[in-house]
Amino acid sequence: MAKFVANTSVKQRYGVIGAGWAGCAAAMELARAGHGVTVFEAARTLGGRARRVERENTVLDNGQHILLGAYTETLRLIKLAGQDPAELILTLPLQMRYPADSGGMDFIAPRLPAPLHLAWALLRAQGLSFADKLALMRFSTAMRTMGWQLYHDCTVSELLLRFDQTEQLNRLMWHPLCLAALNTPPERASARVFLNVLRDSLGASRRRASDMLIPKTNLSALFPEAAARYLAQHGGEVRTGAKVSALQALPDGRWQLDDSASFDGVIVATSSVQAASLLHGVHDARLDEAINRMQAFTAEAISTCYLQYDASVRLDLPFYALVDAPQQQHWGQFVFDRGQLDARQAGLLAVVISASGPAAEQGHAALAQAIAAQLAQVLQRAELAQPVWTQLITEKRATFACTPDLVRPGNASGMPGLLLAGDYTANADRKHDYPATIEAAVRSGVAAAKALTTGKLAQ
Repeated sequence: MAKFVANTSVKQRYGVIGAGWAGCAAAMELARAGHGVTVFEAARTLGGRARRVERENTVLDNGQHILLGAYTETLRLIKLAGQDPAELILTLPLQMRYPADSGGMDFIAPRLPAPLHLAWALLRAQGLSFADKLALMRFSTAMRTMGWQLYHDCTVSELLLRFDQTEQLNRLMWHPLCLAALNTPPERASARVFLNVLRDSLGASRRRASDMLIPKTNLSALFPEAAARYLAQHGGEVRTGAKVSALQALPDGRWQLDDSASFDGVIVATSSVQAASLLHGVHDARLDEAINRMQAFTAEAISTCYLQYDASVRLDLPFYALVDAPQQQHWGQFVFDRGQLDARQAGLLAVVISASGPAAEQGHAALAQAIAAQLAQVLQRAELAQPVWTQLITEKRATFACTPDLVRPGNASGMPGLLLAGDYTANADRKHDYPATIEAAVRSGVAAAKALTTGKLAQ
């Protein structure tokens, strides 16, 4: 473990536990404000649940991600860390495009000012009937009139039923979007949080907010590793392989992590499970409310199946939506052509399954085989049934189930100088609660850093 070196020029000294996207965001904000920061990360790779892994001598991610143009804080910090999003991210207009003749639709927004881009995309969409398009138009108009807000939460399925969305529209647009955004099935997902995402993307006044952003580089390189370099340049440090097992509140108001140096404040930026365990070890009743809320979460899994083919294999588009039909062993929901993101990964496809608990129960070999068969059938390419190798990565606790009226802890832990950061925290203003996404993690990290330094939670 690296040695902590004192720097008398800094304002305060803060510790951050966890070098996922929330922890890195918090550490950067603290360092930018002139404070001394030490980040403790138990793993050897930065990024938490959105990180680089290596399988079959190939650099992959532990899950394929799509970001949105609405992820303003994520993009801001990527740039602040010295990265160029234009070089590292493939930017595509909003789209929901299924393979031809697969029972899907073809919806793609042109680069027109909002909301004209959505109107034009809807007008030209294929695979939707006039009734489908009219229902979508009514829903969008109603949500804009309501300010994309619900005063009484319900499930996404109930919301769609209330506004007479068609079966075809639900199957091809709303259900896949809900799974991708909330990682929770529509019949259990929070309509309020779903509308928050739609408001900032489909309902935004900027067309670019609805753009779909696909990282070309691995997730650790995109931001966490750049954040570590930023910290080093500003007098901070990231200690990998440094698991924090205990927190101790000192009599002078400072905090001690295990037997290391003490800090003026600490941000716990681990998963909710790890955070609850750390807080429980403090043995202070003021932390009980936050602990109880974290322990009440139900985990949802995400699976990504990588399939390597001959380098000549290439899809017509960077990614397609897929009609998932578990009764037909069609588990995949999106397929990405990694070779169009990184030429070194030619022939590598990544298939994503959100809320993948039932799919993962099939077993790795059986699920990978079923996905290969699904690709061969829906893309009408027999060679896809026989990949050279497959690698299935399942994050069993990728997110929490984002259910209606879920009570989430905020950044405040209940004790002075101890803050929480992670994609599971609630915004001080419930109208801006996000599901467990990269943007939610980054926003939470920024809010925790500001609260720690100002004593005030962001509104």
